[in-house]
This record gives sequence, C-alpha cells and structure tokens, in this order.
Amino acid sequence: MANCNALFTGILLVCLSAAMAKTEYMKYKDPKLAVNVRIKDLINRMSLEEKIGQMVQIDRTVASNKVMKKYLIGSVLSGGGSVPAEKASAEEWVDMVNDYQKGSLSTRLGIPMIYGIDAVHGHNNVYGATVFPHNVGLGSTRDPALVKKIGAATALEVRATGIPYVFAPCIAVCRDPRWGRCFESYSEDHKIVQAMTEIIPGLQGDIPPNSRKGVPFVGGKQKVAACAKHYLGDGGTNKGINENNTIISANRLFSIHMPAYYNSVIKGVATVMISYSSWNGIKMHSNRQLITGFLKNRLKFRGFVISDWQGIDRMTTPEHANYTWSIETGVNAGIDMIMVPYNYTEFIDGITFLVKGKFISMTRIDDAVRRILRVKFGMGLFENPLADYSMTKYLGRKEHRELAREAVRKSLVLLKNGKYANKPLLPLSKKAPKILVAGSHADNIGNQCGGWTIVWQGKSGNITTGGTTILSAIKKTVSPETEVVYQEKPDAKFVKKNKFSYAIVVVGEPPYAETFGDSLNLTIPEAGINTIKNVCGAIKCVVVLISGRPVVIQPYLSQIDALVAAWLPGTEGQGVADVLFGDYGFTGKLSRTWFKNVDQLPMNVGDSHYDPLFPFGFGLTTKPIKAN
Repeated sequence: MANCNALFTGILLVCLSAAMAKTEYMKYKDPKLAVNVRIKDLINRMSLEEKIGQMVQIDRTVASNKVMKKYLIGSVLSGGGSVPAEKASAEEWVDMVNDYQKGSLSTRLGIPMIYGIDAVHGHNNVYGATVFPHNVGLGSTRDPALVKKIGAATALEVRATGIPYVFAPCIAVCRDPRWGRCFESYSEDHKIVQAMTEIIPGLQGDIPPNSRKGVPFVGGKQKVAACAKHYLGDGGTNKGINENNTIISANRLFSIHMPAYYNSVIKGVATVMISYSSWNGIKMHSNRQLITGFLKNRLKFRGFVISDWQGIDRMTTPEHANYTWSIETGVNAGIDMIMVPYNYTEFIDGITFLVKGKFISMTRIDDAVRRILRVKFGMGLFENPLADYSMTKYLGRKEHRELAREAVRKSLVLLKNGKYANKPLLPLSKKAPKILVAGSHADNIGNQCGGWTIVWQGKSGNITTGGTTILSAIKKTVSPETEVVYQEKPDAKFVKKNKFSYAIVVVGEPPYAETFGDSLNLTIPEAGINTIKNVCGAIKCVVVLISGRPVVIQPYLSQIDALVAAWLPGTEGQGVADVLFGDYGFTGKLSRTWFKNVDQLPMNVGDSHYDPLFPFGFGLTTKPIKAN
C-alpha cells in the first residue's frame, strides 16, 4: 500500500510540474516586450545543442519534420532548382515549408526556423512566378523607385509560397564582364549599385523613423528578410574568374566594393552573405578583420552573417580538406549561420567539439544566436510561424507582370539607330507588309530569362508560365495585316527572295550561372553571328542582343542598322516590342562599359586606357509615337 501511495504521489508531482511548466510565463513568447528582452530570456534557456542548431542551414532535400525536431535546425533553404515538385503550385510550397516549421515548433522551446531562397530576379525558382529583368538591365534603368517596387512585388510572390527570407540583392560591383555573375550586378559604378539598394526597403519595408541604424527590419507578413551579397569584392576578381582572388588595395576595396554595404546596413538589411572570393589571398569566409572588425563593429550591423553554399568547405583546397579548421576559422571570423547544406551532422559534431574544447568561445556562439534570433523576432516569426493560402494569389499576379514589362522597357539601351544619323530605323513601322523575325532568342522564354530561372543554370525553352516571348510580343504589336515570318536560322538566299520590309534579329548568350558563365572571349554562339550576317547583310535589320553583359559585337556593327542591348529581360518580352515599335521611347543608359575587344579588359570608366566601343552612360533616345 505504501508503494502505491508513493507511486501516486510521484505521478501527481509530475503532472503538477507539467501543468506549472505550461503556465510558466516565458518572456520570449511575449510580443509586447522589447526584442532584446525576449532574446536574452530565450538564450538563457537554451542548451548548447539548441544554440548550435540555430546556426545550421540545410537544403530542403535533406530536411524533414523529424530532422528539424531531432537536430533543432534553425534554417532551411532551397538551392537553385530545389523545389518540392516539378511545376509545384504555391499551395504545395506552403505545405512543404509548414511541414518543416511544425517540426521546429514541436521542439522544447518551439523556436521557428527561417526558410530562405534565391529570389534574384523575382521568385525565379517557382513555376508561374513573374521573372523580372536581371540586375544588369535594372542598372540601365537608372530608376531606384522602380527597383523598390520590384522588391515589393518579389516579396509578395515569395510570401505567396510561404517563404520569409530571400538571398537578394546581389550588390556586387562587377568590374570585369568576363565574370559569370556579371548579370547579377547593377553596374561597374558603385554609385549606381548604391542607388539600387532601394530594393531592400522594397523587400523588407521602410525602416521606421528614428530607428537605430544597423538593426534589421522586416515590416510584417507581406515583406521578407533580405540578404546583401556577396561580402566583399566578389565583382573584382582577377580576370573575372568566379570565386577567385580580388587583388586590390584597401583604399580601392573600400571605395569601390564597400559603399553599397553602407547603404544596405543603414536601410536595415536583415542579413549579409559572405563571398567565396578572396581579398589579396585571404578567403573572405576567414576574414575576421572585415566580417567582425568592420561589418559588425564599425558599421554596427546587427543582423546575422551567413556563409555561401558550402562556403566553409571551400576555404581549403581541395574543398573539405580540413573541415574542423574551416569551421573554427569561419565561425571565429564572425559567420553566424552556416549554409551547410547537406552534411549537417558532421558540422554539428565538429562545432560541438570545438566549443567544448574552447576553440570557439560561448561568447561567439551567443553572439551568433543573438543575431539570428534578432532577425526572427524582428520579422514576427515567433507570432506568425506558419503560412496559409491567403497570399497564394500574389504569385505571377497581373500587376507584377505589368511592372516587369515596364522594367523591360526602361532597361533597353539603344546603341545604334540607322547607318546614317539622319535616317533612323527605329521606331519600326507596325504597318509594314512583311517582316522577318529571326534568331535563337526570338521565341525562347528560357533564353530571355537567363540563369537562375526555374533551375540554377537556367534552361532554354518554355520553362516558365504566363510570360511572353519577343516573337509573340511582335505579333501582338504589329498591324493585323502585317505578315510576320519567323525563321530561327535563315540563309541569305531566303532573306533576299522574300521581299521583307525589315528584319528583327534576336540573338545572344545561352543561359548560365556562376562559374559556368565565366568567359575569356565573350562571344555569342556562332549560329547567332551567322544569323546576323545572313540577315543584316541582305536587308535592313535591328539586332536585339539578349545577354548578361557586353559581348563582342564590333566586327559585325557595320552590317547592323540598329542595335539594342536588351540584357536578360525575363518573362515579359512584350516590353521589348513596346519600345521597338514606338509605343514608348528608348531611355536606358549603359550601366557597363561596352568594350571593343576583350584584350582591353578589365576596362571601366575612369581608367587611363579607357577606349570603349560604347562608353558608360551611353544610350540613344527615341520619342514615343501615337500611331505608326
């Protein structure tokens, strides 16, 4: 009987303890309290295992509800093309993200995870999303207000899929077009890049008046946390080789590559991503002087610093050769969240060993966790961790497509208009009896979107939905009586015998991203060159170049009547036709120097050897016409 009483008493005590635990007031769960109070309370409750979990970001392919709960993972991401299913709907995305989130919420402390994705020109991984022009085109608009609107539209489309965090904007200052990421850069001029950081308040919301500078700000459920990347000097690598060494003085580094980070921090950017590249031989992922010393201490950045994809691994050659050293060096340099993205147990074991062995201090761990929690609390993740279907209506919204179309119009740069100044070819007549449209990029939405579209490298073909190819835009724009003939690769004989009024040739680079886009010759494919020669050698032609950067064009320029740099316009090809046919005028200005030949590179405005084909800031203008 005594044993039964003891057992009953024990059960009662356990139940009472559980009830008390449930009713215990936890400051970190109280949204009325200041963020710093909530952070302090939560950190004081966290074990080392829970703190380390917050510092880990894994790819969705290795994530699950159970993994989130067991390993206390703080963040999940979609790498380029990492999707829940091919052509997944917004609802399928929401369901996937929420499933991971429910795993996080079921842990002892219920700390929500944060899901991140590359939304670098709209919500570009997602089928059905609006794909805006890449940054190289947006830089040519010289329109920060437009870019801010694009940020706001992108935030809505990302939130439509249940995601609260984007790895954008790229604020690299590309100093060499041979770099495969040059299309992700707004300009070779840091002043333009600085102006375009207006995309950050577009994504995150405008910081409140008199707010403390450097503190991350995300203004509610229709906004997303942004990420300024890649810190620092990624656009200045030797010969434009991706992830290479930026050989430059401190004065030049700080005057060219740093300024846009000042603006980003002042505008409340939530996170900063570290570059794969090196500065004078020192890997940025290991550069404590620039990460902790300058970004955190000097600029007073209070958000969190995140590594790039397997950025810790790439600190050694070969990759992953001394992983324990890489973890120790990277975390001590000031990186707060590690994009692992697959081998998370190895990372967790490694950092745990380093902390217990006092190679990484608890002070450093607490700083990292405090920064991560500051972003999560500040964006309201603790109050609203789960998404619903109420915002799915924003994916690919008509108003966003109209905004993208406007961005295409404003990004186009007219480089040549007629073989003689007094005989311009543009605007084109809508009432011409018969016109030829030619080229590999005229009827190919994948080509006009470029890399980072649906899949990491991008892909030729009809890979998105709801967009307009340039060919279909031309057909919609011209008179119903005009015959539009499309042939991708016409020969000169075909062109001459068909009595076309004029031709529109749309050619350019195939899609690429990152290292796959590095090019020492910057030529477009031979088929594109042959199309220019065959068509422009026979009749009046306008060449529309689809490219992520200036490319070799001088040898063919004399044959071309009119030349348009259309960059990578995205899904809304109608914007190209709007300007070609005079519904709107050309207004874009080069945000990059257009070289004569690659032997001149690197060559940027202000250089002593500056001798461009088309200088920085160049762009002919036309006036819109009411009817033609």
